[in-house]
Amino acid sequence: METILNYFETIPSTHRSILLIGGITLFWVLEGIVPLVNFKYKKWQHAVPNLFFTLTTIIINFALAGLLVFTALWVKQNNFGIINWLPEMPLWLYALLGVLLLDFFGAYLAHYVEHKVKPLWMIHLVHHSDHNVDTTTANRHHPLESFIRFAFTLFGVFIVGTPIAIVFLYQSLSLVATQFTHANIKMSKRVDKIISYVLISPDMHKIHHHYKLPYTDSNYGNIFSVWDRIFGTYMYMDREDVVYGVDTFPNEKENASLKHLLKQPFHKYRKPTTL
Repeated sequence: METILNYFETIPSTHRSILLIGGITLFWVLEGIVPLVNFKYKKWQHAVPNLFFTLTTIIINFALAGLLVFTALWVKQNNFGIINWLPEMPLWLYALLGVLLLDFFGAYLAHYVEHKVKPLWMIHLVHHSDHNVDTTTANRHHPLESFIRFAFTLFGVFIVGTPIAIVFLYQSLSLVATQFTHANIKMSKRVDKIISYVLISPDMHKIHHHYKLPYTDSNYGNIFSVWDRIFGTYMYMDREDVVYGVDTFPNEKENASLKHLLKQPFHKYRKPTTL
């Protein structure tokens, strides 16, 4: 574990780029071999706005990275944060708790709040308005949401007390996890169900992309499924019944337009319907 943390403490930007591009490429290929849904779409055309938002997310996170590094160094130097206030523990447990708690504050809590606060939902729905969920959907976030997610991550690092090695480890795991859970790949329902007891599985997350409540407001988790189970936000739906998109923004053509997506958060709030 010490070797792993030493690596992530100084992980080169090129390695993180390889992880991003390599993950998208791997799942993109698998989608062509074992697709879950046979989408009637032009894959590259669909990917363009999603890859644009991936790029804006990278730029924003890179621009704000100094704040993240500073906070992680500060909590380490001042022995501040939840995992630093606990009794001494093995390094593997320290790292696991750090990743687990960052997943709560930086992802689950952020995601939950975005669904419950109307202005934030209007920003977040850019992610939900994709009618053809695949691995490129993972990073389909409006630039405003990138700032919101960063703020929650920064708060998580501060309150949890995670050193930069665990922060970069978490971000790397999160990147691969989201690419996997959004990927349009078919796997055994039984295997998917087993995975979902510990981790967010593809079926579990795709229920969250169903176009109507209450399913849209469920399964908020990012890496670990424990938070949805603890806080009662876990729901199940058969994969064949999931319909992607958002009921309040049903125009698939507009939802595939970069120009429209950039303006989507500034529309008047539309009250969703419930099944």
